[in-house]
Amino acid sequence: MADLGIARVADSGVSGTLTRADLADVVHGTLGLSRAESANVVERILHHMCAALAQGQNVKISGFGSFILRDKGQRIGRNPKTGIEVPIAPRRVMTFRASQILRDRIAK
Repeated sequence: MADLGIARVADSGVSGTLTRADLADVVHGTLGLSRAESANVVERILHHMCAALAQGQNVKISGFGSFILRDKGQRIGRNPKTGIEVPIAPRRVMTFRASQILRDRIAK
């Protein structure tokens, strides 16, 4: 996996959460695009990922991981407070499975 500088954001003393603005800053610093163009690139990538997921497609980013959609069927659940059985409607859920490369980097 090519180092796009994203790993350096965490190394630079910034802690917490990686945001869209952080990603746009990395694109700006790496590719030399303007800040507005960099933010637009990040937004377009996220938009394409969201659109694909909304259409029922899985999203796989090599070296990072996969966003996988699963259809869960209807089932019977139980209200823990009253003990009454309640039907749980069928739904679609998204899961993320990290690639082996990402899991190895996190484990270090």
